[in-house]
Amino acid sequence: MPAGQGTAQAGAETFAGPDATRPPTMDDVTTTGLAAGLPHWYAHPGAREWRCAAAPAEALAFHAGLPGYAATRLAELPALARELDVARLFVKDESARLGLPAFKALGAYWAIAQVLAARAGLPGRLTLGALRAAAAGQHLTLITATDGNHGRAVARFAALLGLRAHVLVPQAVPAPAVAQIAAEGATVTTVAGSYDDAVARGARVAAGDRNTVLVQDMAWPGYADVPARIVEGYGTMLAEVDAQLAAAGAARPDLVVVPAGVGSLAQAVVTHYRSRAADLPAAVLSVEPDAAACVLASLVAGRLLSISTGPTNMAGLNCGTPSSLAWPVLRDGLDAAVAVADDAAARAVADLGDLGVSSGPCGAAALAGARAALTGPGSGTRRAGLGIGAGSVVVLLSTEGRPAAAPAEAR
Repeated sequence: MPAGQGTAQAGAETFAGPDATRPPTMDDVTTTGLAAGLPHWYAHPGAREWRCAAAPAEALAFHAGLPGYAATRLAELPALARELDVARLFVKDESARLGLPAFKALGAYWAIAQVLAARAGLPGRLTLGALRAAAAGQHLTLITATDGNHGRAVARFAALLGLRAHVLVPQAVPAPAVAQIAAEGATVTTVAGSYDDAVARGARVAAGDRNTVLVQDMAWPGYADVPARIVEGYGTMLAEVDAQLAAAGAARPDLVVVPAGVGSLAQAVVTHYRSRAADLPAAVLSVEPDAAACVLASLVAGRLLSISTGPTNMAGLNCGTPSSLAWPVLRDGLDAAVAVADDAAARAVADLGDLGVSSGPCGAAALAGARAALTGPGSGTRRAGLGIGAGSVVVLLSTEGRPAAAPAEAR
């Protein structure tokens, strides 16, 4: 089967995609996610044959030089391995990353550092001290749209550098998440509408002010440099997984399961595993809410789409349009995509908690997706397509910790 061509359980509905000259808005939407009859599973049998260039490795050294850096835990959970009928199962626990409860700081910090370095002409390896000195000579505001964790990471690093942050949130973001962003010192504006609407507004604000820098974790035609740096930053997590698996006596994973919003982390995962020669390369499975499965919808249709989204407890994955930078990588190199219901994510949160892993619904979506793919009716076909058997090693990327209450001073 040619690269980029896969199969699904039902025929695809036709969607209208975003205008190539601007970020998407809800005006691009013609239907509502999987409620319109889209399948909950997609498979691309030829994905593991696709290869791409490796991502730059400099981000790992940058992160390692930041105060408070430590590799996050890779927890082995034999009980889940038995449930899913695999040899070993590991969960990458991103509940404490650089003082924040999610992986997003990896991408946001590296991208902001690159923006400042370019503007100030900083040479060589970047340090926090050099970046602070560069920021002191500029009057910049960092602006971004977020469903929660990305915006908080942008706000945290802006404060560390002495810069202003303006964070736009869609109206569905829970009040505690908004309060946590504000507690980082950011100006927070609630946008009536969806995440895509907030992205579009942020892009308009940045376009009208040369002292405002858009730090968005999705790309569209004409806006790709910062999102590309964000994806590079996520590579640190995968480098850690490599080292931790080796230390645990597992040479490589057979399956990596990654939650997908706009697809930038999934892009980093596919790039990591498709940029290396291997006789038996890892399969990569993306997981989305069934109320906001824009990657799955695009894969089924064979083109990048915008969809409308519905309410979901996986708030950080409630995105209606894949990143244009991620799209060709996911189209060609992603083995499979699955959509899961809110109750499956909630069950996964509870089960991971019982096993000692703090995970919010977005992070626990990885377990929900693994269960959907590897168990239940039709799982024999899905497992065979992914190359998963009783001797396999599975890695779940739990991208966030369990949500905490809002800080008292910000309520």
